[in-house]
Amino acid sequence: MQYKRILLKLSGEALMGNRTHGIDPTRISDYAKEIKAVAQKGVEIAIVIGGGNIYRGVAGVSNGIDRVQGDYMGMLATVINGLALQSAIESEGVQTRLQTAIKMEQIAEPYIKRKAVRHLEKGRVVIFSGGTGNPFFTTDTAAVLRAAEINADVILKGTRVDGIYSADPEKDKNAVKFDRITYKEVIRKGLRIMDMTAFTLSEDNKLSIIVFDMNTPGNLIKLISGETIGTLVEN
Repeated sequence: MQYKRILLKLSGEALMGNRTHGIDPTRISDYAKEIKAVAQKGVEIAIVIGGGNIYRGVAGVSNGIDRVQGDYMGMLATVINGLALQSAIESEGVQTRLQTAIKMEQIAEPYIKRKAVRHLEKGRVVIFSGGTGNPFFTTDTAAVLRAAEINADVILKGTRVDGIYSADPEKDKNAVKFDRITYKEVIRKGLRIMDMTAFTLSEDNKLSIIVFDMNTPGNLIKLISGETIGTLVEN
């Protein structure tokens, strides 16, 4: 396997499948099977998941909700998704641990770096929820932060698009896909991969990011096996 320890970033919207909100049981089951296949290869897997399928703090501001309150609501949405993903993965026979940046001991462990690393070493899939535990930071930033803390080999950002393009491929038929691109090129071209805080943190810590299509069966295991899938972003 090319990577020993990975941080998989999934958006909350990815769990919707073809729905307009909430969690699609088929989609989350498919993801669990993909994660199981990688875990069986001995790869240590940490996951950060968003909450946009339930609630987005930024969107709440336009409806009169205080930004800080809205962001905390979004953090709670990621915990709901974390619980759902934990249940789906464990139904596949893979041990997991759910950790939250905000304490809620009845349903999850509080985030402790040493505990998280120990779980990974024991072959458990660790799901990080609750974002960073602070308002004004996205789950993309949380993903990079956790990846740096646990010394992940790479950040795998699973999306519905098969990589990074020069423009939105769903809107521009002439958009060109990049197989590899540097951080400086991304900034110069104005490409949106993650929010700037997450992107800068990743660059500073020399963490490579691979953006790939998580909805294509087998893509995750192919990536881990060293196949060229999606777009690699590196220094």
